[in-house]
Amino acid sequence: MHPATYSGGFFGLIILILDLIAVFEVLNSNRNVTSKLGWSLLIFLFPILGLVLYFLFGGREEHNSGYQSIA
Repeated sequence: MHPATYSGGFFGLIILILDLIAVFEVLNSNRNVTSKLGWSLLIFLFPILGLVLYFLFGGREEHNSGYQSIA
């Protein structure tokens, strides 16, 4: 078998991981519940398009309070 035949599974795994990161970021943001639900549904129903739209138009800087150091 040609190695390129396995690229679809690898690409799908990468998209799944990026989707989970984006949904985790949405759920931990300070958005209202309706907005969280809308972005999460968009990302899960349309994985590639939803991910691109979220990173382009999601207003991530406005809604995320940032990461705080534990130490």
